[in-house]
Amino acid sequence: MGRELQIQQPFSLPPPPFPPLPPPSTAPDDQHHPSSSSLDDAPSQPPPYFDASRMVGIIRRKALIKDLAALYHAECLTYCQELLELQKKLDEPSSEVKAPENSRKDVSRPPKRLKRTR
Repeated sequence: MGRELQIQQPFSLPPPPFPPLPPPSTAPDDQHHPSSSSLDDAPSQPPPYFDASRMVGIIRRKALIKDLAALYHAECLTYCQELLELQKKLDEPSSEVKAPENSRKDVSRPPKRLKRTR
């Protein structure tokens, strides 16, 4: 028990997530209340399109998370195994100590004074 556990290689945090997508340029409320600036902006901006590069980033982040989870799980299993071994070592001396006590209880001494029989 004098041995202290230390983390050999600390985990590094994953990169921060990408900023959220901007809201769509045309909202349903803007269509009901048109203003001069929204009328000018609507034809110049195309509708949002599917960007495959964002999907690649999402897939990469997902893979990094899975790898990190696997490393964490492996480290947890290692610590659990060490704890079990330490618990077994701790239980062994106590079972050896109890064995002589049990043998003492089995051996009975004769009483010093015998009871009279009538």
